[in-house]
Amino acid sequence: MNELKGKYAWTATVGEKGQIVIPKQAREIFGIKPGDTLLLLGDVNRGIAIPAEGSFEDLFAVAFSERKDTP
Repeated sequence: MNELKGKYAWTATVGEKGQIVIPKQAREIFGIKPGDTLLLLGDVNRGIAIPAEGSFEDLFAVAFSERKDTP
């Protein structure tokens, strides 16, 4: 099977407290460290996604900015 550059797949086990361990390789590739906060997005049909850090900075800036054209 040909490896897709930059594409990965891992498995994780959910513990009794609902916690998962992010595999070491994934933590290293994405720079995830203890104490980091991750955003989880869920869709009942498509599953759960963990977007890369900074993916939503522009969206949040627009969503939470004060609009000057509103009364």
